[in-house]
Amino acid sequence: MSILDGKAGDRRLYMGNECIARGALEAGVSVAAGYPGTPSSEIIETLAKAAKQAGIYVEWSANEKVSLEVAAAASFAGLRSMCVMKQNGVNVASDFLLHLAGSGTRGGMVLVPCDDPGALSSVNEGEARHFARLVEIPLLEPGDFQEAKEMTQWAFELSEELRTLVMLRSVTRLSHASGNITLGDIPPQTRQARFVHGGFILDPMEGPVMSAPVTYKHGQQQDRIRRAAEIFETSPFNTYTGPESPELLLITSSACNLYSKEAIHLLNVQDRVGLLKLGTTWPLPEKLVARHLAAAKAVLVVEEILPFTEENVKVLAQEISGETGYRKFYGKRDGTIPSTGELSPDIVAGALAKVLGVTYEAVDPNYKAKANQYAFFGAPNRDLTFCPGCPHRASFWNIHNVLAADGREGFVCGDIGCYSMAVLPSGFSTLKTLHAMGSGTGVASGFGKLAPFGMDQPVMSVCGDSTFFHAALPALVNAVHHKSDITMAILDNSGTGMTGFQSHPGLATDAMGNEVPSIDIAGVCQALGAEVRIADPFDIQDTQAVLHELLETKKGVKVLILRQICALSPQKKGKKSFDMEVDADLCRGEDCGCNRLCTRIFRCPGLVWDAENKRSVIDEVICAGCGVCASICPAGAIKKKEIAKVA
Repeated sequence: MSILDGKAGDRRLYMGNECIARGALEAGVSVAAGYPGTPSSEIIETLAKAAKQAGIYVEWSANEKVSLEVAAAASFAGLRSMCVMKQNGVNVASDFLLHLAGSGTRGGMVLVPCDDPGALSSVNEGEARHFARLVEIPLLEPGDFQEAKEMTQWAFELSEELRTLVMLRSVTRLSHASGNITLGDIPPQTRQARFVHGGFILDPMEGPVMSAPVTYKHGQQQDRIRRAAEIFETSPFNTYTGPESPELLLITSSACNLYSKEAIHLLNVQDRVGLLKLGTTWPLPEKLVARHLAAAKAVLVVEEILPFTEENVKVLAQEISGETGYRKFYGKRDGTIPSTGELSPDIVAGALAKVLGVTYEAVDPNYKAKANQYAFFGAPNRDLTFCPGCPHRASFWNIHNVLAADGREGFVCGDIGCYSMAVLPSGFSTLKTLHAMGSGTGVASGFGKLAPFGMDQPVMSVCGDSTFFHAALPALVNAVHHKSDITMAILDNSGTGMTGFQSHPGLATDAMGNEVPSIDIAGVCQALGAEVRIADPFDIQDTQAVLHELLETKKGVKVLILRQICALSPQKKGKKSFDMEVDADLCRGEDCGCNRLCTRIFRCPGLVWDAENKRSVIDEVICAGCGVCASICPAGAIKKKEIAKVA
């Protein structure tokens, strides 16, 4: 079913990200850009699938900063535009974001960051809300699925009324859960793009678009925030339920609204607790909040992750304390609500029970004790690992073994992608630094200049093909320019594998399926002045020979492109190159000098240890048939038979 199906009044079951996409379409969005990142990716993917029929333009940009700039261009030309990313992406986009907040916008423009409380699919649980306050733009947080759609529509209207970028923040549990919503109509595309720039330099609608002169523009920026605060006072997305004078006022927003509702119901304290759900969380609707603060005896703030709303409300409470008196606050600052991790109805109910002095147990203590017992002693240990047939396993096998054989304590600097797992035993503990996208090569570039201080260790970095275009290119430029002595391995698996194989500049198709020029990674690296080699990580012997050769070349930047398509990619999934089997007569198991190298160290899930027969066996159900394990067996017991290609 297409996101375009359905008319006003129809009911549909949509994922939260689909609700946001539908809201953008109902608002008349013309341009959408983003960079893939869980939990945000489905918004752009949904819009991309509908792009041709809807007459809109959608792209996966090279990185989040560029995506914000692409969307801004559409706004400057009078179109409605959206920019989408995960929480880390706002950091990448923040340089342009600061300028855009100062210059203002023309056509409605909405920035949608999707945060990841609990770091369910991230290496941190940073949040984007603080950027709204930092750069002084309005912040909206939908509290359920219907609001996700309707608030998206309103965000475009608010943006055009204030002539500013509006941030609409989602979180994993809202983006990836599903709920029933009522649809509205999708209007036809009628806006024409035209960038008007011939007017007076300070005219926001007809002059040049820029953030200077700073003092004047900053004043306009703060005027827009003051107007937003006035509009927020009567926003229908701010709601209150509960007694007129509650014993406890619970202030919440986003998915925590759903947790809080359930917690109040679980404890049956509807007559004691008032629930103030804020959809407009920055700037605060101060009169609305002050009115509810004055009526309550105590306040509990429930939010994810840091005490953003709690601190803002406390500032307001102090300012009006002369009129309302002292109020006891509970939340993250006093430890009533945890300051790390994702919240849940049980966590909120536990906090409520503590504040109200009532008894609450999420589960029976005996059941909990037994569950913990089975979790630790009954369930099989399942380590994080690469998929069967993953080229990254082969890449890190090669890199780890070559560095070990080299004997100079060489190391690898990494960054964000599936290959981040190489910091773990599944990647032979090969990565020794792990930070942001592109940081592996940036950090390596620094290490590579430390020879004058006695460093003689070989320095390597790794990044993926999408990450190369996203953030590793500037680091590579820096390394080449400064003659840093590093070897950069680019793990080219032909797509943004970690988030669903979205397109990137190295591929010949765009987000909408159009044929576009692909940017050759090897050609780019050669043009920058690096020595470039290409190898297939599945070819163990050749790859290790090339890597040894590059490590022996001490001076300058070397790039090794390890090119092999991801085993789960649409082009390759379910297609085997080889039928694999273990010759039971040759496999010596624990008696082999390798001491079960294949299942103990190499650890591909397609290889299983048969404890009864004390032999390794192939799990034919999940084996991807890459053939690499045949190359690593010292006894030659693992055999591969090439599968004939069907014409």
